[in-house]
Amino acid sequence: MENETLIRLSVFLGLFVLLALIETYVPRRERSQTRIARWSTNWGFTIVNSVMLNAMAIGLPLLAVGAAMDAGNNGWGLFNALDWPLGLEIIATILILDFAIWLQHLITHKVPLLWRLHQVHHADVDIDVTTAIRFHPVEIALSMILKIGLVYLLGPAAIAVVLFEIILNGTAMFNHANIKLPLGLDAVVRRVFVTPDMHRVHHSVHREEHDSNYGFSLSIWDRMFGTYIPQPADGHDDMKIGLRWQDERPSKFAWSMALPFLKK
Repeated sequence: MENETLIRLSVFLGLFVLLALIETYVPRRERSQTRIARWSTNWGFTIVNSVMLNAMAIGLPLLAVGAAMDAGNNGWGLFNALDWPLGLEIIATILILDFAIWLQHLITHKVPLLWRLHQVHHADVDIDVTTAIRFHPVEIALSMILKIGLVYLLGPAAIAVVLFEIILNGTAMFNHANIKLPLGLDAVVRRVFVTPDMHRVHHSVHREEHDSNYGFSLSIWDRMFGTYIPQPADGHDDMKIGLRWQDERPSKFAWSMALPFLKK
């Protein structure tokens, strides 16, 4: 799809800068570490993941978007058989893929091998816009393979996949951001979308709390399946972010990269 990478990168960088500025002037919580210590590591993951995905794209052109175009050219997948109006197909695609990401997220918490990878994300001792880009490359690769397979099954229009990716990246940065929404606005927004206060509960050190609020974009799945916790038991100002056993090492890139393979 023409200019797809440029569009996604422009939206990503624009939203990142905007949210980072809001965090600076209207923070929800005080930081326990300096930005430079954590951000260098979290951006390190983004760089490694980008290189890894580009390498995957050699064998899987354009990844999920390429899968949508390939499915369309060959008439594969559900939506190519149904021939729905484009607008309805886009809405259905976004809902289905968002639910799939929610379910995948839940599974990474329940399967020990996958949790070893996913805990890299949860090991961050603070939570801000860069936490949204802190994922181990093996987890990113497995997630992309799953997404490609689902796209082939669905056969959505490429524009639907592009829009989903933009929405997912944007909402993930938003709900990880250390920003203070007015409580009334938060209550309204979280009826449909995941807010920073809602997702922060998911990063609590308490097991019952980090096994809740799995949504990245839509909040409806957690409400439907009983995994929704509205507020942290210790309050947003006093709650501890991360994992019970951790110390300052998650701010170090090499240690964080090796974390899934360490004995704890």
